[in-house]
Amino acid sequence: MLEFDWDNSVGYWICTTSHTLRRALSTRLAEEKMTLRQWEVLAWLSRKGELSQTQLAECLGIEPHTLTGVVTRMERDGWLKRVPCPTDRRRFSVHPTPRAETVWARAAEWCHEVRQQALIGFSDAEIRSFKGMCERIQQNLGPEATAGADSDCLTAEIVIEPQPEESVPAVS
Repeated sequence: MLEFDWDNSVGYWICTTSHTLRRALSTRLAEEKMTLRQWEVLAWLSRKGELSQTQLAECLGIEPHTLTGVVTRMERDGWLKRVPCPTDRRRFSVHPTPRAETVWARAAEWCHEVRQQALIGFSDAEIRSFKGMCERIQQNLGPEATAGADSDCLTAEIVIEPQPEESVPAVS
């Protein structure tokens, strides 16, 4: 039998929580005909601005050829435009279109809904403490361990912005 001390595994706690957040967001996005991967592409463009397909694949933690299909579908649907690099015809940068801006505005609302649900019952102090703990874990593990962590964490999008105490429903 494969044994491990799962009850005390910080990595397990973080991964299962991330998985739960991803599933909740994915479910909400699916209601609106958007995939989690499409959301991730728009999220990275929102966060970093225009990126090459190679840079975007690196941010997402996937192979460039895997991203090509996603970008092709998003371009077909009018959400993205690929622009050739003037100095390297093999390289393209990915730009959101005005239609993507509209889609992203709605997706941001869905993310806020998931965030609000995830943070039910947490005080501002608990939220700040949680954010601080995550930052300390990243610092403790050092830059070599966190070099690609940003891409893995973006998908949950649960940006820790404390809500006013009175607006956070209590857990029943």
